[in-house]
Amino acid sequence: MAKTVVKKVDFKPEGPRLEEVTAQVAPARLAAFYKESVVPALMKRFNYSSVMEVPRLEKITINIGVGQATQDQKALQSAVNELELITGQRPAVTRAKKSIANFKLREHMPIGTRVTLRRARMFEFLDRLINIAAPRVRDFRGFPDRSFDGRGNYTLGIKEQIIFPEIDVDKVSRITGMDVSFVTSAKTDEEAYALLQEFGFPFRKRD
Repeated sequence: MAKTVVKKVDFKPEGPRLEEVTAQVAPARLAAFYKESVVPALMKRFNYSSVMEVPRLEKITINIGVGQATQDQKALQSAVNELELITGQRPAVTRAKKSIANFKLREHMPIGTRVTLRRARMFEFLDRLINIAAPRVRDFRGFPDRSFDGRGNYTLGIKEQIIFPEIDVDKVSRITGMDVSFVTSAKTDEEAYALLQEFGFPFRKRD
């Protein structure tokens, strides 16, 4: 039986790139806040002997799975454009690792998009998530604090991309969710929780 070849689709960005419209990027506010406030607070709380022991945020990864992409490639194109607007960075397209006949899925078929943020863009995204996007969540009472993986990393599920002000609701064809993972250098979940808490991350209050 001949192997089915999936036609490669090029997902082109819409509109100008961030570098083309921004003359000079201001330093990330939370980057300075981390050095001035978060580091001293964590050193006092956990009795670290060196600044190098203080946990830090290494990267933020954002992933959007688009199941409708198997039938409609425009759905994936919209997800790529929206994720670029939210993060200010061109996302990569993820492809299926194997074929699944029941889902009409073929190997190497594009089914999602992801992006990894580091340094300034990472802090800028965290700042906007905490202070702008999170309060726009319907009936928001805080994010759950039980989604740590045991090694100091935290994953958060967002149900609607329209909580980010960069997204024009009138131009959204469908509501899509995303998974946001915060990768830290913390050795324990307790230290990672304290790190995000010092940044002002809105965790849900326990009863």
